[in-house]
Amino acid sequence: QVQLVESGGGLVQAGDSLRLSCAASGRTFSMYAMGWFRQAPGKEREFVAAIRRSSGITYSADSVKGRFTISRDNAKNTVYLQMNSLKPEDTAVYYCAASLNSGSYYREDKYHYWGQGTQVTVSS
Repeated sequence: QVQLVESGGGLVQAGDSLRLSCAASGRTFSMYAMGWFRQAPGKEREFVAAIRRSSGITYSADSVKGRFTISRDNAKNTVYLQMNSLKPEDTAVYYCAASLNSGSYYREDKYHYWGQGTQVTVSS
């Protein structure tokens, strides 16, 4: 089992940057593909970005391409989401998730473990 704890959220202004971190427990972190999702008030949770287990291949939603970067450090059991050029529409609770599956990383049902979320608020 994996426990995930997100951190790094906060209140920022449009155009600012934030880096979210997600620390995972356990010694098998490298076995999991990792993803970031977000949920804005009144909206469904949506895919943001994902990174494969060891190849480092990443995937991003069109809405964040060129602004957000996902990365991982398997030695530290941590996945990051670097968010640049933030916009008010990026305001949401951000969740990290771990998946033992391959492929379709944009689908929530592919993920086995979820963190509790961290709030990101971007003011205009």
